[in-house]
Amino acid sequence: MEATTKIKKSVLIRQQKEAAKAQVGGASIAKLQDCPTSPRKMRLVVDLIRGVNVEKALYILKFTNKEAAIRVEKLLLSAIKNWEAKNEDKRVEDSNLYVKEVSVGGGRQLKRLRPAPQGRGYRIRKRSNHVHLIVDSKNDNN
Repeated sequence: MEATTKIKKSVLIRQQKEAAKAQVGGASIAKLQDCPTSPRKMRLVVDLIRGVNVEKALYILKFTNKEAAIRVEKLLLSAIKNWEAKNEDKRVEDSNLYVKEVSVGGGRQLKRLRPAPQGRGYRIRKRSNHVHLIVDSKNDNN
């Protein structure tokens, strides 16, 4: 009995997500999964562009001297392209795009061992992260 209700719920959730994707206009989303940078380092870069105009955010990322900035810049360009595909009748320059939401979550960890004194081994956690970026037009909200 419980299994069928869980399946029905998952089907409903999938249908809602597909309907949201098919919606024309509005915000666009870009995701970066399993990026091999620690979430703490990625958050330093992401905090610089949260709520900023897209053009300014691209300049900030281009001149930020961090490895994570290169990955976030590619992700932002992808989100802009997704917005263009969703809003074919509008131009990016006229729409006043901005970074609406950015979130960084921890991904999986690769666990490695480093040799330590007296036959022991210290555990090294190689962290990764997931980044979700949402771009929207300020003209739509007003």
